[in-house]
Amino acid sequence: MNDEFPLDPDLCHLNHAAVGPWPARAVAAVTQFAQDNAQHGSRHYPAWLAVEQRVRERLAWLIGAEHAADIALAKNTSEALSVIAHGLSWTAGDSIVGIAQEFPSNRVVWESLAPQGVTWRALDLTHATDPEADLMALCDASTRMLAVSWVQYASGMRLDLARLGAWCRAQNILLCVDAIQGLGAVPFDLREIPADFVVADGHKWLLGPEGLALFYVRPALRERLTLRQFGWHMLAHAGDFERTDWTPATDARRFECGSPNLLGAHALDASLSLFADTGMDTVWQQLQARTAYLIDLLDRRGFELLTPRAVTRRAGIITFRVPGVAAAQLYPELMARGLLCAQRGGGIRFSPHFYTPFEVIERALARLDDSLA
Repeated sequence: MNDEFPLDPDLCHLNHAAVGPWPARAVAAVTQFAQDNAQHGSRHYPAWLAVEQRVRERLAWLIGAEHAADIALAKNTSEALSVIAHGLSWTAGDSIVGIAQEFPSNRVVWESLAPQGVTWRALDLTHATDPEADLMALCDASTRMLAVSWVQYASGMRLDLARLGAWCRAQNILLCVDAIQGLGAVPFDLREIPADFVVADGHKWLLGPEGLALFYVRPALRERLTLRQFGWHMLAHAGDFERTDWTPATDARRFECGSPNLLGAHALDASLSLFADTGMDTVWQQLQARTAYLIDLLDRRGFELLTPRAVTRRAGIITFRVPGVAAAQLYPELMARGLLCAQRGGGIRFSPHFYTPFEVIERALARLDDSLA
């Protein structure tokens, strides 16, 4: 696996929850695509479209979707969430339940519905011992949707989506999942998680480029989303440019108004092939081994763990606090020493991946020790 990630040996890359490095196969795919374009122009455009189709197939496999046609490719998570928020029909008095500590993309989009009389009601996770039960308790007769991140970006707390999904389905409440901090780290299966919407960018745990995101809508709900963007690509007869009558495509392509991001598709296709070759169960097992080792090293130093200890409650994010040391002071010290991490949730966030060498984790903790000396 070291051949796939020829990172600068002076770096300790523990920042996959922010931006992951591309594997060598993604770099090679983009290089080949660029060379093909430079030498042959658009001659091989059909082959490029075949790569984009393969991206849909790989993403369908990743989340357990029934068909590749159920997968739309958005520019990013925020765009996909906005299509959902402003595509559904709301009535004044409707409410959406979420989490107070969410990343802005999964908060602002729902707050933007306030002019329509829609209320976003948030659970404070600070003292929640059973967050699923607490989220359910926040729902009432006005609640149309539960919109949550699978894994919290700051604390790394992971929700039990199967439990939430079953309850939401029974209550006729829509479940919208921002899966960006979980996909590529933990197995996900729509056959076990009855989610209505799943969105996730490709540039974190999926080790792909920015600018391309998974957008899944349960097929029965697709036509309930009013379309706000229009163009040639989302038409049922895309490619028939002289046709004057038109209807939107019936599959997920209806959410893609214009030309595809083929450069991003080549990179993401190659990155996703790494997960297909490895298997998501193996990815998760290897990641668990690394996060458990990291937690052990933090415990030995007496640091305060802000991420839940239970394996069922976490994914790849490990956030901690050094007693008596402000994270705002420590973070730039670590970055200056080549330890790529983040300052989140009042602590320091480390996020290794399944391929991260244990030696890199050890070296990162040694650099942390040096910063505190």
